Amino acid sequence: MSDARPPSLSLSAATSIVVASMVGTGVFTSLGFQLPGIPSGFPILVLWGVGGILSLCGALCYAELGAMLPRSGGEYHLLTKAYHPLLGFLAGWVSMTAGFAAPIAAAALVFGSYMHGIWPQLHPQALGVGLVLGIMLVQLCHLQLIERFQLGFTVLKFGLILAFIAGAFFMAGKDWSLLAPKTGDGRLYVSESYAVSLVYVMYAYAGWNAAAYVAGEIRDPHRNVPRALVWGTASVLVLYVMLNAVFLITTPWEAMENQEQVGLISGRAIFGQSGGDAAGALIAFGLIAHVSAMLFSGTRVLRVIGQDAHALRALDRPNRLGAPWLAVVLITAFVLVLMFTGRVEQLLLYIMGLLQVSSFLCVLAVPWLRRRMPKVERPFKVPFYPLPVILYSLVSIWMLVALAIDKPVETAWGATTLIIGVVLYYATRGKASAS
Repeated sequence: MSDARPPSLSLSAATSIVVASMVGTGVFTSLGFQLPGIPSGFPILVLWGVGGILSLCGALCYAELGAMLPRSGGEYHLLTKAYHPLLGFLAGWVSMTAGFAAPIAAAALVFGSYMHGIWPQLHPQALGVGLVLGIMLVQLCHLQLIERFQLGFTVLKFGLILAFIAGAFFMAGKDWSLLAPKTGDGRLYVSESYAVSLVYVMYAYAGWNAAAYVAGEIRDPHRNVPRALVWGTASVLVLYVMLNAVFLITTPWEAMENQEQVGLISGRAIFGQSGGDAAGALIAFGLIAHVSAMLFSGTRVLRVIGQDAHALRALDRPNRLGAPWLAVVLITAFVLVLMFTGRVEQLLLYIMGLLQVSSFLCVLAVPWLRRRMPKVERPFKVPFYPLPVILYSLVSIWMLVALAIDKPVETAWGATTLIIGVVLYYATRGKASAS
């Protein structure tokens, strides 16, 4: 079944969803977890550059698949078409539990943490819950209002981060020598800590595939899905390298180690207490666009699942404004559960293990479908093929092995999530067959 609703999202709106999906909590929290294992500036910048290049490789692969099979649903749709409905269903289940609910929960927790750091009298968890419920109400509105909300907050967010970077470069106290290569850096690149740190980086880049989740609602998807994926990813790559360079040359590293509020700590180091609090508030404000983009994309995945699975058809049921209300409420409920049960670091690692498997399989679908469906029109083809596929696949395997060794508890959570998904797939398929 194809998505019968007329596509309404412009290229700028689709690109804003990609950018807002990527620029969330990761870039403002990851550095604190990376510094203990990688105590050198240049390898850290290389790490962020590698993450961006890998994300761009993935975006090019998704661009070929999205232009070839332009329907909302992301990995759920692509893996169903490329391999088997079970893999597609598991990808959809992962999207609902880890791909969208967990990043939204992590963003809401960080939002509350930043705001609490500025105004200690405010309860951090209550602030996060309030943000999630407020965005839920927006997502129950008409698509045109959601588009304007998303585009406006994303442009404002991007501008605020650029202003933060520009302001930091004009302030005194920068130590550029911290970014230079030094003796002993070579061993860091092949260490287990580097591979696990890349997991954090890839979480910060997670969302580069966001246009594939809403492809069915984008105007002229054959052209605009690849553009949104590539333009959004490339712009965030530049932004991330610049932002982490600012953190490293302006802020004492020991103050950031193992800390979630890297942006707030750095803001205070650069601009002083009051200026840092203002920067922290701007960072927290920017998370609004991220939560909105993730909730919008997640509901579109569930909507497509509802169109395909008879037993889950209620997920596609719209309210009077056309929004899939049950999908919105369901993801919001998952978010609230995760907010009350998990820490940010555990959520990040739990998320990335599952998402990396899904995106890895989608990237491998490019050569698989070229062999299986050689005559299907491909409006966009991966440049420099097969290099992007090889690079993304090799690093994905390296990351997943390192994560399983170094973080067995979070890996076990991911495996349990997949097992539950298999049970749900056969349970819902049985109901569909019986009806």
